[in-house]
Amino acid sequence: MNRKKLLLSAMMCAMGAAAWAPAMAQEGNYPTKPITLVVPFPAGGATDVLGRVIAKKLGDKLGQNVVVDNKGGGGTTIGAAYVAKAAPDGYTLLISSGTTFTVNPAVRAKLPYDPVKSFEPIGITGRTGLILLANKDVPVADVKQFVAALKAAPEKYSYGSFGAGTTSQFAGEMFFHAAGVKIQHVPYKGSAPAMTDLIGGQIPFTVDTVSAAVPHLKDGKVKAIAVTTAKRTSLLPKVPTLAESGYPGLDMDTWLAVVAPRGLPPAVKSRLELTLAQVVSDPETRDKLLSMGFEPAYGSSKALAELIDKELPLMRAVAQRANITAD
Repeated sequence: MNRKKLLLSAMMCAMGAAAWAPAMAQEGNYPTKPITLVVPFPAGGATDVLGRVIAKKLGDKLGQNVVVDNKGGGGTTIGAAYVAKAAPDGYTLLISSGTTFTVNPAVRAKLPYDPVKSFEPIGITGRTGLILLANKDVPVADVKQFVAALKAAPEKYSYGSFGAGTTSQFAGEMFFHAAGVKIQHVPYKGSAPAMTDLIGGQIPFTVDTVSAAVPHLKDGKVKAIAVTTAKRTSLLPKVPTLAESGYPGLDMDTWLAVVAPRGLPPAVKSRLELTLAQVVSDPETRDKLLSMGFEPAYGSSKALAELIDKELPLMRAVAQRANITAD
């Protein structure tokens, strides 16, 4: 009887090993077919352009094509939900900004994905700060003058953002709360129309990304007041930070990261993480990121998970205090 049990147990182990062998071999040979990199924004935007650079370099290093699939709409929720529901086999990835992982959960009551449980972090590819800008004719040149102007005439001024419930509104509201000032928020549908109105004088101030601001600052069309990051950006080294202008502790930027559906095999995750680190350190990739206003800043899967965990409660608190919604 004991011998039969032993034989049966051995047979079951052998069958289990045989069943696992192809899967293990497939993981070891990953990738064996093209990979889809979902960009949850329309074609032509900064995330799309950078996503295509990352896709090309990933494909070169992995030995398989990485195909970009634009699934824009819903403030990144459409593309994010698609990836969250995909098979966790390493053949469907997402590249997106903090909007997907920390902003949407703070401003949308219901999401078709969980910002933490639905995804396997792979790594951070680049970061860009946000910046407080002024129309060139507004008599404000620094943070001290900005705060003084708003306190003297709180009903006179407004600021534009690139959308309700976006990182630009969050960065603005965090600073205005710290400074104890009130200012009317004017949400635009994107950075371009907000910048057009700032240049034209329809609005006196905006909060935008450094990447969007650089070309207009170089042309002298707008003025820089301060950046929202803890340290000055190498893209605008002469522009002070809010922190050094009297508001220590203020630190906010926007970032791009790559994730996969939760449940990714460890060997596949390791391969992707290592390859992404190589891609971000590639000189051509770094030059492209810098040309688009993003500072190459690789962060591991652990660093990405920690960043999301840190930002989520902060964003939720700001949204509740300032009554920020996606509508």
